Amino acid sequence: MAPLKAGDQFPGGVTFQYIPYTEEKGDITACGIPIKYDASKEWADKKVVLFSVPGAFTPTCSANHLPGYIHSLPQLKAKGVQVVAVLASNDPFVMSAWGKANQVKGDDILFLTDPDAQFSSSIGWATAGRTGRYAVIIDHGKVTYADIETERGAVNVSGADTVLAHL
Repeated sequence: MAPLKAGDQFPGGVTFQYIPYTEEKGDITACGIPIKYDASKEWADKKVVLFSVPGAFTPTCSANHLPGYIHSLPQLKAKGVQVVAVLASNDPFVMSAWGKANQVKGDDILFLTDPDAQFSSSIGWATAGRTGRYAVIIDHGKVTYADIETERGAVNVSGADTVLAHL
């Protein structure tokens, strides 16, 4: 599959893994049970912002990329976004802990795992088994924006401000 671009249909059969947030497992050291998340099905009738990072707890991802989305959640929701999801090739336990470490509760942002960067590889946006840094806007199954960072450590085309400008 080629990289996603505006006008494409979001592909079918895309599944990720994640651990749903629950209050009783809200402590960073608590472990939930990973489940499959059928993104193609779940997002077919929703407005979605998916952003991908090379790794949870890494400097650019933790200091710049994720915080922009946390801060911009009200503006994203005001523009009709129903799902905000972050994707990385880390395992679901690491992604769950990253969400808790950043005090994201409930389903404000879904912390999804792309095992072995399978999805990101399928669209050509993975390097050395890790997801690339990119953002995709999906509106009822149709991609309306998709771009990947080409400069290491940059958060220009995949950051919350850029995504907001494309909504």
